[in-house]
Amino acid sequence: MLPALRRCRPGPVPLPALAAALGPGPFPGLCPGLFPGLCPGWSPRAVPARGRKSRHDPPAKSKADRVKLPPPVDPEELLVVLERYRQHRLVLSALRAEFRAEVLQKKREERLAAEGSVEELEEHRRLMAWNDEENARQRARREERLRKEEEEQKRRKLEIAEKQARKMEAFLEEKEKEVLQLQEEAKNFITPENLEARIEECLDNPRNYNFAIDKDGRIVKRTVLS
Repeated sequence: MLPALRRCRPGPVPLPALAAALGPGPFPGLCPGLFPGLCPGWSPRAVPARGRKSRHDPPAKSKADRVKLPPPVDPEELLVVLERYRQHRLVLSALRAEFRAEVLQKKREERLAAEGSVEELEEHRRLMAWNDEENARQRARREERLRKEEEEQKRRKLEIAEKQARKMEAFLEEKEKEVLQLQEEAKNFITPENLEARIEECLDNPRNYNFAIDKDGRIVKRTVLS
């Protein structure tokens, strides 16, 4: 117990001291014979304990600007918790439905047995057997449909994989052709080894690129190399 509450409850208080502490006031329903020192119109006034505020006091100045913020929540953890709660509720609802159906079935059988209605019980059993057969038939159809959908999905995945393989093969062939072409072109590249020979070849076979062309691209005038 808190010290303030402990001070407020020191033990049994005599009636005269209680009346003096609470004071006069209207209090309907109080028996005057039981409390002779109190008038019939007396009512207890809630006197706050020392060091505590009442519910109507304003907040302290140091807490006036405080804004209570909710604790931070991790979005991923919240999604996981919500998903687990949803699964938990689904499992519980399924169990409740199963147990409720069993209880109702037992009550129905007990009622039919108590009434002695053998025909109704037999009709009910026949309908339940037909229901089980229908459920089995629908289950077989559903399994067949799921099997076909799975085969179709596998076939589509195989076609996509083959298409991607053909595309990758064509891409590799194209890149291989580019590499071979670059290797052929690399034979004419100027390297430090054939630099002197290429310079001599250019000097022996001079070319003049100073010429004019017409609209059809034919050379109409060329300057003479000096």
